[in-house]
Amino acid sequence: MKVAIFGLGYVGTVCGACLARYGHEVIGVDVNPLKVDMIAEGKSPIVEPDLDELLAEAHRQGRLSATTDPAEAVKAAAISLVCVGTPSRDNGSLNLEYIYQVCRQIGEALRDKSDYHVVVIRSTVLPGTVDRCAAIIEDASGKRQGEHFGIASNPEFLREGSAIKDFQNPPFTLVGSSDPRAIEVLRELYAPVGAEFIAVDTRVAEMLKYVNNSFHALKVAFANEIGQVCKTLGIDSHAVMELFVRDTKLNISPAYFRPGYAYGGSCLPKDLSALSYQAQQLDLQLPVLSNIQSSNRRHIEFGIKLVQRTGKKKIGLLGLSFKPGTDDLRESPLVELVETLLGKGYAIKIYDRNVNLARLIGANKAYIEKQIPHISQLFVNSLDAVINESECIVIGNKDPEFAQVFDRVRPDQVIVDLVRIDRNRRTGGNYEGICW
Repeated sequence: MKVAIFGLGYVGTVCGACLARYGHEVIGVDVNPLKVDMIAEGKSPIVEPDLDELLAEAHRQGRLSATTDPAEAVKAAAISLVCVGTPSRDNGSLNLEYIYQVCRQIGEALRDKSDYHVVVIRSTVLPGTVDRCAAIIEDASGKRQGEHFGIASNPEFLREGSAIKDFQNPPFTLVGSSDPRAIEVLRELYAPVGAEFIAVDTRVAEMLKYVNNSFHALKVAFANEIGQVCKTLGIDSHAVMELFVRDTKLNISPAYFRPGYAYGGSCLPKDLSALSYQAQQLDLQLPVLSNIQSSNRRHIEFGIKLVQRTGKKKIGLLGLSFKPGTDDLRESPLVELVETLLGKGYAIKIYDRNVNLARLIGANKAYIEKQIPHISQLFVNSLDAVINESECIVIGNKDPEFAQVFDRVRPDQVIVDLVRIDRNRRTGGNYEGICW
């Protein structure tokens, strides 16, 4: 396939070299004539292991050229990969000027082109940018997206120093588009890579790169804060973290990575508080660890506001314990939800088959009696009782019994789901998910 690559910086040059290696014909495009000349000669404008060899080989085989003329490249290619920079402004926002300028140039070139063309936004951009790019191309070309041209998000996951290996061995190839034809063109483009090909909604693809990089930054900051505590206590932090990463059930795993309601229970809040207090005693400032509880409280408030926005005053809560299969109510975020809504005048009914108030003992009993002294008056004995007496039904934990609610609610009732008990449900109609 013939591919035009706009932007011969780090991402564009690496992508061009790798695609040429897979047999595609690559046309590099850049405003900098020096970069264009270097690429046209099979030389790299950046330093990256193995890149010089790939470019030289592509040049020898006649699969690599470059130009400063966008129209020339678009007319010769079936695909345009946009790899230009998205620098930060002083206020932290993205400068998308270069992206939009390239899309306008592509659109102008498409005005005189009859063949279907796929525009791929490879640059890192926030959700909604690809839609804006499509509008710019439509305006400049006079043609319609999905009919005369397709557009897609195709985020890159390259790291400096290992970019060639990362391109050739990605965790998967991700394409976000609403155009089936564009998806199939890109499936063919990346077929030689051999990685799993995943097609998703455009905004999902745009968002993923930011999720990845934010989490990577969080991992570094978290590890360094643990390191500070360990150093001050005379502990080898590497010995601690080597054990930490060996747990692939909870620590290094998909566990806890499904957005839902806040954490609770007798362990996480207590242990985090203890570690944060220990850090204060050691005169350490640890912004990540010390703000986790604040973030959790904000998320509890987020859920409460979601219920309030329904406009319903009779609330039925399915599940009071912080997770199914337990009667532990200590630090349950659902207890705080109930307490807050009661204080605001809401009528509440609760059903949780695992919570038997008569059997609660010790700290568990003392906690719930302190937080909600009259809680026994709120409990009902069945799912039907909640449905019959509520205007808004809140799903608080993933007890399988609660999945029945979807088939039994009335059209005038609203469901607020804090746990996504049915992963196929999406917000719409009388259903509202807390994070989806």
